[in-house]
Amino acid sequence: MTLARSCASNTSDAGGARPEPYTDRMSHQEAATEPEMLTGQLHVYVAFDWGDEIDLERARRQGAGVVLDMLRRPRTPVSIAYRPPPLRFPLGPIMVAMPGLSGTPIHSAEATVFDFAGVSVALELPFSLTREELPLLASRLAEPTTALAVMQTARAILEPLYHKLLPAILKPSWTDHMWEEYFVFEFRPGPGVEPDALLGTHAGWLAGLLRLEDEPLSQQETTEALRLVLRYGLQDLFIPDWGAAVLVDREGESDETLQAVEFANLQLLEFRHIDQRIDDILAQSDDLLRRVSRSRLPAWRGHHAALRLLGELSVEANTLFERTSNVLKIVGDQYLARVYRLMATRFHLPDWEKGIQRKLEVLEGLYQVISDQNSTFRSEFLEIIVVILILTEILVSVFKH
Repeated sequence: MTLARSCASNTSDAGGARPEPYTDRMSHQEAATEPEMLTGQLHVYVAFDWGDEIDLERARRQGAGVVLDMLRRPRTPVSIAYRPPPLRFPLGPIMVAMPGLSGTPIHSAEATVFDFAGVSVALELPFSLTREELPLLASRLAEPTTALAVMQTARAILEPLYHKLLPAILKPSWTDHMWEEYFVFEFRPGPGVEPDALLGTHAGWLAGLLRLEDEPLSQQETTEALRLVLRYGLQDLFIPDWGAAVLVDREGESDETLQAVEFANLQLLEFRHIDQRIDDILAQSDDLLRRVSRSRLPAWRGHHAALRLLGELSVEANTLFERTSNVLKIVGDQYLARVYRLMATRFHLPDWEKGIQRKLEVLEGLYQVISDQNSTFRSEFLEIIVVILILTEILVSVFKH
């Protein structure tokens, strides 16, 4: 450094142009080539189903959970709330082996338990990556092996709580093949993540993050990925897609948005679960209907048992569907309601609801068919009894005379 300054002084004294010091040139080059670092939080949500129902009051006593109220901004009306409110349980601090974030400590790990036995694990991991590294992380999150690893990690974290709350669960059933994971990349407003720049200059990069892709996307795919955009303030941005969402919001202002995202992911799992349960019930119903159709005996006891079983299954499916659909009360065109509608659109929740409703109508139709056949068999049996009594009376009269 002394040599550089000395050479510069000698050149200046000689009347020549003063060259830029070497150290300054290096600093300018490094500044020009220094990669842009983006910091934020990666929110990982994994939803499970534990059974038919959970007694929340008993679960609160068993696991020392707290009642979760819907976090709200001043603009959010009190009509938007959980009914009944779920329980939130803090989980122990752990280290997570996430691809691209291996060894990163989790800032928070929590479990939210609903009365319909739906459970969501929320993990929050900090990241500080370059703009080029973030799509690589996103693409690794989309790999099936990563999804399985995320599920196994969340399940291992949740296992102690499940065993603790087991006495409060009605018909417990926790299968490995039924889960839903979702990722949210959250940034604070600042350089590099200005909403206008993300939607303009960095639109392709943003679409790749949402689609969990590290390869360049076509203009058509980019447009589709950025189709559902929600902005409340100039520095706010929320864009959901099927596998991930991007959220830019001020610290402390994003909690209610994240709650709506977490619930939509859990609701998708529950709709899948209900759809599968109804399929199983319909399969049983078909067997019952075939047995009833083949039967030619007017003995309605078997039909009555089948009818009762079908009625119980139908009530069970309808109850589970109603609980899942109505636990979050969202009315009005408020910000939180719009967040939920965007998530519901990406997850095709209205289509899931229509499909489930059609299957429930089929189930009710099968119940009506078996009920009608049961009534027909009973009427036929009574008619046979009446005929037998008439014949008996005739025979008795004949033999008496």
